[in-house]
Amino acid sequence: MKFKTKLGNILLITTMLGGPAVFAQAAPATEPAASAPAPAEAPPVEEEVEISAPGGSSGEIVVIGTRIPNTIRASREVASVLTQGDIARTGEGDIAGALQRVTGLSVVGGKFVYVRGLGERYSLALLNGLPIPSPDPLRRVVPLDLFPTSVLASSVVQKSYSANFPGEFGGGVINLTTRAVPDEPFIEIGGSIGGNTATTGQLGYVFQGSSKSIFGFVDDRLALPKGLAASQSQGKILAVGPNYTQRQIQDIAASLTNSETNLIQANNDMPVNWGINFSAGKAWDVGDTRFGIIAAAGWSTDWQTKAGTQQLSNGEAIGPAGTPILRPDQDFRFVSTENRVVINALVGIGAEFGEHKIRLTNIYLNDTIKEARIQSGIDDTNVGGDVLLNRSFSGTFQRQLLDTQAVGEFKFDNLSLDVRATYANSKRLAPYERNNNYAFSSVAKDFVNDLRSPGQASTVAFSRLDENVYGAGADLGYKFEGGPFPIRVTAGYAYTDSKRSSSRFDYRYNVNGALPTAVTQERPDFLLSDFNVYSYGLILNTVSTTAPIYNAGLTIHAGYGQFEIEPFDGVQFTAGVRYETAKEFVNPIDVFGVNVDQTIRTELNNDYFLPGGTLTWNFAEDMQARFSASKTIARPQFRELAPQTFFDTDTDRTSFGNQFLIDSQLTNLEARYEYYFGRDQRITLGGFYKDITNPIETVAFNVGGTFNTTFANAPKARLYGFEAEIQKYFPLDAISEAAFLASRRLLVNVNYTYSDSRINVKAGDTTIFPFSGEVRPASDLFRDGQPLTGQSDHVANLQIGFQDQDSLSEQTLLINYASNRSTQRGPNGQPDLVEKPGLRLDLVIRQGFTIGKFTLEAKLEARNLTNTKYQEFQTLNASRIDNNTYVLGRSFNLGVSAKF
Repeated sequence: MKFKTKLGNILLITTMLGGPAVFAQAAPATEPAASAPAPAEAPPVEEEVEISAPGGSSGEIVVIGTRIPNTIRASREVASVLTQGDIARTGEGDIAGALQRVTGLSVVGGKFVYVRGLGERYSLALLNGLPIPSPDPLRRVVPLDLFPTSVLASSVVQKSYSANFPGEFGGGVINLTTRAVPDEPFIEIGGSIGGNTATTGQLGYVFQGSSKSIFGFVDDRLALPKGLAASQSQGKILAVGPNYTQRQIQDIAASLTNSETNLIQANNDMPVNWGINFSAGKAWDVGDTRFGIIAAAGWSTDWQTKAGTQQLSNGEAIGPAGTPILRPDQDFRFVSTENRVVINALVGIGAEFGEHKIRLTNIYLNDTIKEARIQSGIDDTNVGGDVLLNRSFSGTFQRQLLDTQAVGEFKFDNLSLDVRATYANSKRLAPYERNNNYAFSSVAKDFVNDLRSPGQASTVAFSRLDENVYGAGADLGYKFEGGPFPIRVTAGYAYTDSKRSSSRFDYRYNVNGALPTAVTQERPDFLLSDFNVYSYGLILNTVSTTAPIYNAGLTIHAGYGQFEIEPFDGVQFTAGVRYETAKEFVNPIDVFGVNVDQTIRTELNNDYFLPGGTLTWNFAEDMQARFSASKTIARPQFRELAPQTFFDTDTDRTSFGNQFLIDSQLTNLEARYEYYFGRDQRITLGGFYKDITNPIETVAFNVGGTFNTTFANAPKARLYGFEAEIQKYFPLDAISEAAFLASRRLLVNVNYTYSDSRINVKAGDTTIFPFSGEVRPASDLFRDGQPLTGQSDHVANLQIGFQDQDSLSEQTLLINYASNRSTQRGPNGQPDLVEKPGLRLDLVIRQGFTIGKFTLEAKLEARNLTNTKYQEFQTLNASRIDNNTYVLGRSFNLGVSAKF
C-alpha cells in the first residue's frame, strides 16, 4: 500500500477509515518523486506496531506529514498507542497497570480503566477487534488486570468514535492485539520474586480452602453439596416444614465442608510473591506463504494484606460547635489478606501471503483470589456502641476466561476484506463465602456466637456466573480512483450474542434453643461442626433473597457505511454512520416463590443511527489538527438491571440492580493539535466535550445499618476538559564525552488531563426507583451540579527515563497523580463517598546482558515508593468518616528472563 507524498514514497500497511490494522515499519522508497526535492532528513525508524481492529485494511492515500509517526498519521481518529516497548518500559505485569500511563486514563481498583473521567461502564474493551465477556458479576466491562502484558503486541486507546467500532462508545475503546507471526524464532523463559512492606514477612490471615489453590483452581471439597443443589433446583426453601424435617436439614448442614473454609489462622511471616513465564515462537516459509506460531504461558502467586478502617454513618448529628457532622455509627478496624494466583496461556497461529494475513488465537486465563479477613469494632445501630464485635470472612473467587478467535485480513489491489469470528466463555465461581460474627460477653468474659442474638451469626453463600459470547463481523472496503481525488468507501456488518446465567444463594445457621455458653465460645469450625449440628440441633436456613438466579442476554446486529476522502493535500475527512439494533433482557427467577412481585423481566429493544466524522488537517510536515463529532450510546449492564443481591467483598457493601434502567445517549465533540518535532518526540493538545442523556449512576442508601447500593438514571450530565502531552528526548553525549553516555538519552514524558463533569437536575425531572417502579423526583437521588462518579478533575503522569539506544538498558521513574473522585452517592442524603488516589511514585530498571549464548534481561520494579494509602471517605464540616481506608505498602519485584 503506497502513500504518495511531496517528499517521497513510503511503503506502509495502515488503516481503513479509522480502524488501525497491522503496521509495518516505514522505509524510504528507492525512487523519490520527480517533482520533490530530496528530504533533508530521513523519516524516523519506528518500532513496528502490530494492531488488529475492525476494518483493518486500507488503500493508497495522500499525506504530507513525513515527520508524523506512521501509527498516528495512518489513524483517522484521536488515539493513543502503547507498543511493546511502551508496555515494557512501565514494567507492569498486566495491561491495566500499563494503561494508567496513557493521557486521560486512570485505573480504579487496579483493574477498571476510566477514560477522561467516565466510569468503566463507559469504556469498551476489545481483543483483536472482537468482543470479550467479563467474569465480574458487578460489571460487563472486562477487568483488564486479567491480561498479562506478555501476551500482547499492542494496545490502542481510541478516544474519538468511528463507525467501524461498536456504538457503545463513551469515553473510548481499548483494543488489545495479541502477538501473531514472530519475526524470528525465539524461546524465552523467565521468573520473578518480590514482596511488599505491608505484607511480606508481616502478619496476615489465611485459610486452607481448596487443595488445588496453589494452582488457582477449586477442587471437589468446595463443590456445592448435593442437598443444597437439590433445594435450589427444586425450589424448596431450607426450613423445617412440609419440605424438610429437622434431621434432613441437619444432614445438609453437616454435609458442608467445614474447617477448610471456616478456620482462619494468623500467619506472622507472610510469604513472598513469585511467578514463572514461558514463551516461544517460530516462523517458516512454504512457497510464498509465511507461517508462524506463538505460544505463551505463565503462573504467578501474589499476597496482599490490607490493614485499615471501615466506618459507616447512619446520618447527621450536631457537633460540639453546633454544626452538622457525621458520626461513625459503625466503626471497625480490619486486617484482610488476599492470595491471588493467575495462570495464563496463549497459542496463536498465523499465516501471511502477499498482503493477506490470517490469525487464529486462543487465550486461557484463570485468576483466583482467596481472601481471609478479621474485623473488630462496634455497630451502634444494630447491636449497641458498648458491645465489642469480632467478625471474620473467608472466600474463594475463581475467574476464568476462554477466548477463541479467527481473523482474516485480505487486500486485493483497491479492494480489502476483513472477516472476524469469536467464541468466548467467562466464568466466576465463589463457593463458601463464610461470615462468622461474635460479640464480647461481659458474663463469659469472651467473644461468643449463639447464632441468633444481635451481632452474633454465621452465614454461608454460594454464587456462580457463566457467560458465553459469540461474535462475527465482516468489513469490505474499496478505493475509487480516476476522479478529482481518491475516495475510499467501506461497509461492514457485526453480530454479537451474549448470554449470561448468574446465581447466588445465601444461608444462615440457626438453632431452636439456647446453646451452652461453652459452645458459643468455640471457634467457627468447632461451633459449626457435625457434633454440634446433631447434639444441639443446628440447622441451615435459606435466607430469602430476591431472584437468586437471573438469566440475561444481549443480541446486537450492526451495519455501517463509511467513506474517506482527501479533497486537498493534507486534508482528510472521514465520516460514517452505524446502525445498531439491540435486544437486551434480564430475566430474574424467583426460585422459591417469595418475591414474585419484584422479579420483573426487563426487555430493552432499541435501534439507533450513530453518525461520526473526523476532519484531519495535516497543515505541515510535522503538525496536524483533528476535529471530531459523533453520537454514541451506553446500555445498562446485566448486573445493573438484575435485582439479585450481591455482596461486594472489596467494599463490604450489598448491591442490587434496577430493572427500570434505560439506555444512555452521548453527543461527543473533540479537537486535538499534534506536533512531532523529532524522532519519538511530540506535543499534543486537545479538548473534549460530552453531553449525556440519562446517565446511569450508582446511588446508595442505608437500611438498618446495612450499606446498600443500586443504580438509577440521572436526567442529564455533561463532561468537558482538555488534555496535553509532551515527550522529549535529550541526548547525553552533549553533556559529557564519556563512553558510558555516548549512546544514552534522557526521556521526559509528561501528560495531564483536566476534566469537569456535572449532573444536571432541574424542577420536574424524574427517575424510576428499583423494585416498585415508582416515578420519583430526580432530586430525591441526585443533586444538581454533582460530579459523575469516578471522575477526577486532575490526572497527571510523568516519566523520566534513561535509555541506551545500542543495548537494553533502561531506568524509568514513573509518577502518577489523580485528584479526588466520587465513588458512591452518599446514602440518605449524606455527602458523597470520595476516593483519594493521591500521588504514586514507581521505579523500573531493565538491563540486558549475555552469558555465553544466552541473552538475559533483568528487571527491578519498585512500586508505590510514596507509600500512598487507599482512602475512601466522607466529610462534613469538621467530621470525616473513613468508609474504607487501608495501607498499601511499598512493593519490590525482581525478574529475570532468558531468551535464546
